[in-house]
Amino acid sequence: MASDLQANADRFSGFADLYDGARPTPPVELAPLLASYAGVEVPDLVVDIGSGTGLSTRWCASWARHVIGVEPNADMRDAAARQASADVEYRDGYSHDTGLPDACADLVVAVQALHWMEPISTFAEAARILRPGGVFAALDCDWPPSVGDARAEAAWTRCRAECRKAEAQVDEGVRRWAKESHLQRMAESGAFRWTGEVALHRIEPGDADRFVDLLRSQGDLQTVVKRGYTEEQLGVDAFRAECVAAFGTGPRDIVFTYRVRIGVT
Repeated sequence: MASDLQANADRFSGFADLYDGARPTPPVELAPLLASYAGVEVPDLVVDIGSGTGLSTRWCASWARHVIGVEPNADMRDAAARQASADVEYRDGYSHDTGLPDACADLVVAVQALHWMEPISTFAEAARILRPGGVFAALDCDWPPSVGDARAEAAWTRCRAECRKAEAQVDEGVRRWAKESHLQRMAESGAFRWTGEVALHRIEPGDADRFVDLLRSQGDLQTVVKRGYTEEQLGVDAFRAECVAAFGTGPRDIVFTYRVRIGVT
């Protein structure tokens, strides 16, 4: 299984700092909601699968006693380790093979990551390491985030279309699973006694550079740049010009919509 997903892990090499600097943090309001589903006030252990640069792991550490991030990409994991605190640890591993003991966690989270994981084995592993009544939660952002300017958001969509068109010409052996089917797969897996979905927003300030970097942190763009495409060819320069016109000289609110699929064991 791990060898089948090596291309997925390799996809995230080479841009950890860009990713960590641009991507958002999950909504503050989600933490007590997940803890409530798990029947605890403060979780003893949260396992963050596909923990990347540790953005989501550090978020979990703000409301849990201990967090373990499991990440197969060394670049991402090294970036996370540089910011680790005493209540956070990182391990090399995949979502279907964490190496953790049975029934050890109150929650397992996958933030912007489940679509890169083989779902059935991931759900089985989550159910194994969760104690009875524990919670699995998959968090995904809508792209693009809302900035209140149609020109900038339309320019994002055009640029991403160019990236995907270029990516279709590159055979990297990457596998992905549609985000919109996460909840159905969770319900049909038999790993959870209840599943549901909630949407929340996170508002963060950002200028034109950050909005551009959010797009530049996408895996499709990074994949084709590694294969020799230039950002100019992909339309990033044109996108940047639209963002500068939209944002002006100051920051504006960037509204991130998180769709959270929840399963209770």
